[in-house]
Amino acid sequence: MNKTVIEVQVRAVLPTSGGCAVFLGNNDKVFIIYVDQTVGSAITMFMRDISKERPLTHDLIAHLMTALGAKVERVIINDLKNATYYARMIITAENELQQRKVIELDGRPSDCIAMAMQQKAPVYVSQEVWDEVDDMSDVLRKMEEEGLRPDPEAESTEEE
Repeated sequence: MNKTVIEVQVRAVLPTSGGCAVFLGNNDKVFIIYVDQTVGSAITMFMRDISKERPLTHDLIAHLMTALGAKVERVIINDLKNATYYARMIITAENELQQRKVIELDGRPSDCIAMAMQQKAPVYVSQEVWDEVDDMSDVLRKMEEEGLRPDPEAESTEEE
């Protein structure tokens, strides 16, 4: 079943009292998905190509996929029910005989976004979700104007 999708980018990752707010969108609209602190930090590190001393969970998954000849092709945030987002990660794998296999997995949007950032794969949102979410472009713009840094680690390293 083919559904219309809209490509989005991670515009910012900002700390919240309960984790991180991931701002996703394009020039037309921006919306927020709330994620836990560890995944928010991982998304930020992948966006900025920050190297880590030891592999994190998403790195381990990526190493495993590489060893199996697989990669993240794209991520689709495909549903929104009761304020909970749902996502699918599309993976392609090729074996030694160059036989290509496409695998579609259900996953938390936060983990799917982190894997997409890690592997430089595009992120899409279904038209249905896009039409349902509120536009938060003004909120993001105002936060940026006020100098709030879109980096969950910047806040924790500042001295108070």
